[in-house]
Amino acid sequence: MNLDNHPCFNPDACKSYGRVHLPVAPRCNIQCKFCNRQFDCVNETRPGVTSAVLSPAQAMVYLEEVFARKGNIAVVGIAGPGDPFANPRETLETMARVRARFPEVILCVATNGLNLPPYLNDLARVRVSHVTVTVNAVDPAIGARIYSWMRVGKRVVRAEEGAALLLERQLEAIRGLRARGIMVKVNSIILPGINEDHIQDVARRMAALDVDLFNAMPYYPNAGSDFEHLPEPDKQTVRAIRDQAAGHVKQMRHCTRCRADAVGLLGESPDAELSATLKACQRLEVTKPRAGRVSPRPCVAVASMEGVLVNQHLGEAEKLLVFGEKEGRIQLLEARTTPARGGGVQRWQALADALTDCSTLLVSGVGETPRKVLTAAGIEILEIEGLIDEAVRALFAGEDLNHMVKRTLTACGAACSGSATGCG
Repeated sequence: MNLDNHPCFNPDACKSYGRVHLPVAPRCNIQCKFCNRQFDCVNETRPGVTSAVLSPAQAMVYLEEVFARKGNIAVVGIAGPGDPFANPRETLETMARVRARFPEVILCVATNGLNLPPYLNDLARVRVSHVTVTVNAVDPAIGARIYSWMRVGKRVVRAEEGAALLLERQLEAIRGLRARGIMVKVNSIILPGINEDHIQDVARRMAALDVDLFNAMPYYPNAGSDFEHLPEPDKQTVRAIRDQAAGHVKQMRHCTRCRADAVGLLGESPDAELSATLKACQRLEVTKPRAGRVSPRPCVAVASMEGVLVNQHLGEAEKLLVFGEKEGRIQLLEARTTPARGGGVQRWQALADALTDCSTLLVSGVGETPRKVLTAAGIEILEIEGLIDEAVRALFAGEDLNHMVKRTLTACGAACSGSATGCG
């Protein structure tokens, strides 16, 4: 991939190379006082707005159409309409699917940073090259004026306590991204009367963290938000703030405040045909592989001791049976050897690389480490028991397997606890 082709990070690229945002992350973990998300407002160009929300599988169908229609897309990003890491499963699965299908595309993500730290290694693993973090304040007293609340786990945190926790997570995330060689852009929204005199402090703090780019974004008035009375800052104010911040860190001056479903060149008028395709993809039933018709991963892998039943723990499987469509029917394609035991995380990363054509893995048990690694790679893991033929045919027919889901966890052998606590 050519990192110089990112239109947000390189102003020279924005007239030639476009981006597409996949709207797979509807939930948000922060209530910003300037935000009022509306999912279907086609006339607005601002973050948090999309005409549809897609599943990871639907997003891949849509992405194929985008690449077929537009030949200048260099970047695939996730920017909401909520926060990508309030939706970590959907975000990581989508990115893993994109990387497997389009290995040379630039992958990026935009986030508030609150829940980003636990997923830094996952981003590095799928080769995300650019991350945007929105940092509106580095003083909790000012942050408390910007955010109504934030959800941390099952706890809702407010006021300065919440703003201080958010800042702590943001700083940790940015340090972690830079340590992993991932480029970082920081967005800071200019809110008149709230933080306009504070943006330079934010820029100074971000420069100390060695961020690559700083984007002082003018606030866009949102009816129905707590800040709906605030005016949009004028161009002179924005220019002055950016000039001040430029004394600390490189500035982005060509931002177009992209929607969560933006596609094409920055500032390009919406493509009516692609907008219709986006909405049509939302109605597709493609969450399961269906005879290879729409899934970019048309196969199913199975862990079995004798080839008849789904009855083997993944940690014990020396081979996996791979099923797919051939000559018009669903059948066993091959038995695929698994990586040797004892490799730890590397073992499961190698297995993920060996199953790039598989969207689903059927097992009788699985540890937390392989589950996390394989799920991040876009592979859905189902713990079931029963006949392989029944399970595979149900999957390819788009049916659920609730009646086959294991109700209890059992040990599977002397070398493995079978308790789903981890595999070597």
